Amino acid sequence: MTDRVDLWKAPLEAGDAALERYRGTLSPAERERAARFAFDRERQAFVASRGLLRRVLSRLAGAPPGTLRIEEDALGKPRLGGECGQGRVRFNVSHSGGLWACAVALHREVGLDIERIDPARAGDRIAERTFSPSEVVALRALPEGERVAAFHRCWTRKEAYLKARGFGISIPLDSFEVTLGPGEPARLLATRPDPADAGRWSLVDLNPGPGFAGALCVEGREGAVVRWRGLRV
Repeated sequence: MTDRVDLWKAPLEAGDAALERYRGTLSPAERERAARFAFDRERQAFVASRGLLRRVLSRLAGAPPGTLRIEEDALGKPRLGGECGQGRVRFNVSHSGGLWACAVALHREVGLDIERIDPARAGDRIAERTFSPSEVVALRALPEGERVAAFHRCWTRKEAYLKARGFGISIPLDSFEVTLGPGEPARLLATRPDPADAGRWSLVDLNPGPGFAGALCVEGREGAVVRWRGLRV
């Protein structure tokens, strides 16, 4: 699957029985992390997300979910460690609006972002804070009826790139630019201070489901074969 990225999706919300199954597969460190969440909803979302991730990775590793060792690299990006991982497996998780998704690849870094489409969020104030000046200009140049979709295309593409790089929020969001226009292929237009970095990554638009936007960032310029797969809770 070296040229393939498998995308898994599932409902994030889970009943008590499913949450207990997920919790039973977590490591002691993950259980401790879950216990530190102040609100039940956040705690349950973390348990479900890690439980679903372990189910996906166990299929690839051929090992029970509870035996997998999930580590973090120097930038805090999760990795599959031990003999199962061997530095080959790359994955990234995103969830929004009750939907969970995971991208898995071999030998290629991946970043994934899904977002529930929210017209109230797609205003000028948020765009000015999170997009580059040229992205804001491109957004405002569109007819008003196309701006909500374009906002979410821009947002998910930028988030996917950040997550693929493992940057999180450690670099300014206006230090790189993506396409956002309707019918415009998803791609990085500019990366600063290293302009060559734009050529090292591919962006792919995703359709997670009705009412959602999504994007995938994959290491390398050669096209990745993307395949959605469902995961039963």
